Amino acid sequence: MVEYMEAYTPEKPAVGPTKQRFSWYRDWLLLTVPTVLAADQLSKLLIRTNMYVGESWPAEGLFRLTYGTNSGSAFGLFSNQTPLLILASLVAIGFLVYFYRTQALPRRLLRFAIGLQIGGALGNLIDRLWAGTVVDFIDVGPWPIFNLADSSIVVGMALLIGTLVLGRGGSPSSFQADSDGPADSASQ
Repeated sequence: MVEYMEAYTPEKPAVGPTKQRFSWYRDWLLLTVPTVLAADQLSKLLIRTNMYVGESWPAEGLFRLTYGTNSGSAFGLFSNQTPLLILASLVAIGFLVYFYRTQALPRRLLRFAIGLQIGGALGNLIDRLWAGTVVDFIDVGPWPIFNLADSSIVVGMALLIGTLVLGRGGSPSSFQADSDGPADSASQ
């Protein structure tokens, strides 16, 4: 019996810096999208099934759960403009997906911020498509009532702005680039 040995040809190393693209299915930080969406929708379901519109628990205090609906955007702006808000949500989600896909984002925090925003936008979009209004229930002091999706969008925006504006001068270790290689998978 004669065995043939295949010729071994080592892979050629890449010359110069390469731009790495991150895939949706490989980027574990984009698991924030379904996590935020699930937490938002579950919390709204619990409020809808256990409280009446206008009911607060506890009745008084700085922090309460108050079941409210909002047919507008943040702070009640654009009330009863559901079709416009649905369109604006779709455009915002589309922009965030485009930004994510075209920027080959090397910063975990930046990708996390985008995941928070997409998850929150999808949560409120589902409410608008399903009921025409968004369920709000977090009532803190003088602030307007809001929900987990709103919080996710605000935190995501703050992280995005902070990362883009302040991150350029930050330390490399705080914005370490991901690698799809097996050596880096343990650190994620």
